[in-house]
Amino acid sequence: MLELSLACQNTDRTRALLDNRVSIEGVKIHFVTGPAEELFQRAFRHAEFDISELSLGTHLMTTARAATHYIGVPVFLSRSFRHSAIYVRSDRGIDSPEALKGRRIGVPDFQQTAGIWVRGMLADEYGIDSCDVRWVVGGLEQAGRAARVPYAVRPDIEIEPIAPGETLARLLDVGEIDAVIAPKPPSCFGRNEHVRRLFPAFREAEQAWFRKTGMFPPMHTLGIRRSLVERHPWLPVNVFAAFKKARDIALTELQVTDTLRIMHPWITDEFNQVRALMGDDYWRYGVNESRGELDTLQRYAQNDGLIERVVPMNELFAQSTSDAFNF
Repeated sequence: MLELSLACQNTDRTRALLDNRVSIEGVKIHFVTGPAEELFQRAFRHAEFDISELSLGTHLMTTARAATHYIGVPVFLSRSFRHSAIYVRSDRGIDSPEALKGRRIGVPDFQQTAGIWVRGMLADEYGIDSCDVRWVVGGLEQAGRAARVPYAVRPDIEIEPIAPGETLARLLDVGEIDAVIAPKPPSCFGRNEHVRRLFPAFREAEQAWFRKTGMFPPMHTLGIRRSLVERHPWLPVNVFAAFKKARDIALTELQVTDTLRIMHPWITDEFNQVRALMGDDYWRYGVNESRGELDTLQRYAQNDGLIERVVPMNELFAQSTSDAFNF
């Protein structure tokens, strides 16, 4: 029985592991939970954990450079549409995506997966290349934030860091930048009348984009320390099977009607609407099941210069997890 550390966020799709309803066969787990950014920095900078939730964008980038301690397992613990992640100054004439050209746009970390997806979507759908914008990087709410790992971009992409004591939220609030791309709203959103979403009806925009592309963007994946996989080749499949079982439990609980598991009075109706649009297996795990999104993310990262080559899937994820099993 291996004793391993596992770092992940506490969500509905990990909770059955955290409360021991699901176990990883052959493994005794010591859990570490916390905010995603903290876990990512501890994993990528210091390789603190045996198994860890990882930023998919940073995992792609570090794997392409052969600079990672982890091999992936195609468990996508976070997926999110990102039309809702673009916040703009309404007093700057930014009334369409095309109006972002030439603007100063903040992003917490240029390698952040959410930003890669947004930049790629803007290029595909609206013809805005990453070199058409002046990028400003720094903490959204925390001053002094640095990139989780070093990165490089195309020479024609302009990136400037904010001052050490500044935050992107404050710069947007006072109008020193024109927009912010971030996974969560800046603190000035809802308080400053001049800060709004670029897509106010973001749910409709995201649903339309899904109908067109069929993609539900993965943000986070799972990684296992490479040295462990080399010594215990059975480990990736066992980890994958356990996380898939935990996800299935979460999906089942969304359909419980006698005592609602989620504090939303119409959660079962919402769930049925999502399945009607996106299919039963909308929160997909597995390389083949998510190949369209993975290939697109690579294309977007390569366009930014974050990666110089397309990374084969068997480098990004443990090969054994691509085999067909009846979990």
